[in-house]
Amino acid sequence: MSVRDEREPLAPRTTSLHDYALFRHGIEPDGAVPRKGFPLPDGQPSPEPGRNGLTWQQTHAEVADALTPLLADPDPVRAAGAVHRRVAELALYRRTVRAHTARLTLTDEDAARRTARQLIRTGTDATAVGVGMALLIRLGEPEDVPWLKALGMLRGLEDAAIAALDPIDRQAAALLYIRSRERPGELTPLTDAVASGDTEATRSALVSLTDESQAMWLGRRIAEAADLHGLLRARPQDAELLALTGRLLHRMANQQDGRADILDYLPARAVYEALVRHADLLPPTREHRSLLLSIALDLHSGPAALLNWRPGRRRALLDALDGLLPAAAPEPVPGDPEADWFRRNRQLPFARAEDGDRPRWEVVVVHGSADSSAVETRILADGVPLIAALFGKGRGNPPEDLLDSGRLRAAPEPREVQLSEAYCTEGCCGALYVTIRRDGDEVVWDGWRGAIGPLPLPYRFDANDYDAELARAERDHSWCWPARSTARMIAAGLRDRPDLTSRWEAALSWVATDWRDPDTTVVQLRFTPSAPPPGTGGSLYFTWRLPDDDSPPTDRAAAALQRLETEDPKAFAVFGGGNDELAKALGYRPPSAPRA
Repeated sequence: MSVRDEREPLAPRTTSLHDYALFRHGIEPDGAVPRKGFPLPDGQPSPEPGRNGLTWQQTHAEVADALTPLLADPDPVRAAGAVHRRVAELALYRRTVRAHTARLTLTDEDAARRTARQLIRTGTDATAVGVGMALLIRLGEPEDVPWLKALGMLRGLEDAAIAALDPIDRQAAALLYIRSRERPGELTPLTDAVASGDTEATRSALVSLTDESQAMWLGRRIAEAADLHGLLRARPQDAELLALTGRLLHRMANQQDGRADILDYLPARAVYEALVRHADLLPPTREHRSLLLSIALDLHSGPAALLNWRPGRRRALLDALDGLLPAAAPEPVPGDPEADWFRRNRQLPFARAEDGDRPRWEVVVVHGSADSSAVETRILADGVPLIAALFGKGRGNPPEDLLDSGRLRAAPEPREVQLSEAYCTEGCCGALYVTIRRDGDEVVWDGWRGAIGPLPLPYRFDANDYDAELARAERDHSWCWPARSTARMIAAGLRDRPDLTSRWEAALSWVATDWRDPDTTVVQLRFTPSAPPPGTGGSLYFTWRLPDDDSPPTDRAAAALQRLETEDPKAFAVFGGGNDELAKALGYRPPSAPRA
C-alpha cells in the first residue's frame, strides 16, 4: 500500500487550500509536483460558475462594488469571511475575479494586505484565495513567499502565484513558471539542481542547453531560475557559461511573438556588461562570432536598446564588440550562409553614431540569422527603436512592405502607414500605425494608432535629412541574400507588368523566401476565374517554389517572369487550396487528399 493510500484525504470544506496543497505534496512518494499542479479539492465547483454577456466595464463595476468596502475592513478575519461569501454570490470565473481585483483602487493598503494574507493562509475557496493572491501582486512582501509557493502547486492557481511572486522572489516565480509551462521535461535537471541548491549541477544543466532546445523560448525564466547573474559573478571566466549567457540574452531580445523578455529581466544590463567584458575568452569559432554580432544588433537597434543604460554605456559596449569581431570577408562565401550573413551584417550595428541635438530618424533593416528568413525594418528616433518601445507585439514589417513600396516617403498629403503587425495577425492583437506628412521643411510623424502605453509627442525631422536617410535605406540591399533578391525582383517585375499574371486570370498573392528554407524563393498566385463554373466562386491558390540554383538573382527573376509570359502557372505551380466547390469543379484535388 502506498503512502497516499494509507492516509485519509483532508476534508476540503474545513481545510485551507494552503494546507491542502502541503498535504498533497507531502504524500507524493517522490515529492514531485505534476506539471499542471495538484487538482483542487472535490468541494471546489467544477465547472466553475460563469456569467456570459457582461462587458469588461460591467464586470469590473460589480467586482469593485462587492470587494472594495470589504478590503478596507481593519479586521482581516471578518473581511476574509465576507470575501468568501461575496465572490460566491458574484458567480464569476476565478480568472475574471482575479483580473479585476488586481485593478481595484484600494483605500487602505495595509488593511487590504492583512486580508490578502488571511485569505491565502486560511481560505478554502479558490476564487476567494485568488482575490488574496491578486492583491499580493501589488502588496506582497518576502514573508508571503512560502505561502504563495505552496498555493502555486494547485491547478488553476499557478498563474496567480507566479504574478504575485514576480515582484518579491523572481527565482521562485521562474521555477513555478517553468514547471507549469515546460512540456518536454528538458529543464527538469535544471530545476532539480536549483531546488537542491547545487550550483555545480545548476551550471552543468545550463550549459547543456542548445539552441535547438525547445525550452529556450523560456530564456528569461531559465536565467532567473538559475540565478545566471550570480553564476557569472562567481565564474566570470567560464567560457561555456559565457556562451550560454549570450544565447539566452539573444533569445530574450527576440520580439517575434510579444514583448521582448529582455525588458523584464532585471539584471539585464549587468549581464550584458559581464558578457562583453569577458567575451574575449570565447573560443574564436564561427558560432561565437555570429553570436556576438547578434548581441551587437540587439544592443544597437533591438529591444535591448530600451534598457535604462547610463549615458554612453551602450555605445561603449558596442565599441568593445566591434573590436572583438574580425573584419568581414570582402566577398560572399559560396555555400556558407552563415559566413555570408556575417559579411552582410558585420558593420550594421557600428556604422553610424546615435547622438544629435534634435530627433534623428534612422532606418535599420535586420536579417535576424542565417538560418531564418525573418527580416524586419527597425525605425530609430534619437537611437530609440520605436516599434519595440511603442508596440512590442511583433517585429517591424519587412523592408519590401515599407521600403520597396515607398510607404515611408513623406508628402504634403498625410499617409497612414502600418509599421508592425502582431505576430498573431492584426485582427487578434492589433498593429502599430503612424501618420506621415511633410510640413514645410520638416517631416512629421504623429497620429499613432495601436501603440501600447502613453502616446509620444509628434516627431519632427528635418525633411532633407529624412529624405537622405530614406534614400540610403532604399538603396541599401546588404540585408538581402540571393533568394530574397530573386523574390524582390519578381515582385517588382509583376508590379510593372501585371499582365503577366492577369492573362491567366491570376494575381500575385505574395512572394518571399521559405521560412524553413531561406534559399528557396516562393511565389503564391491567386487564380480567380472570370467565368467560374455554375454554383462556384471564390479563388484558388497556387504555390511556385524556386530553389536556389546558384545563378544570379537577376537571371532567375528574369527567367521566372519569362515563364509567366508564356506558360499558365496553374500547369506547373502546386495547387494549395481555396474555394472547395471551385476546386472540385475544375478537377483540383485538395492538398491533403491522398493520391489514387
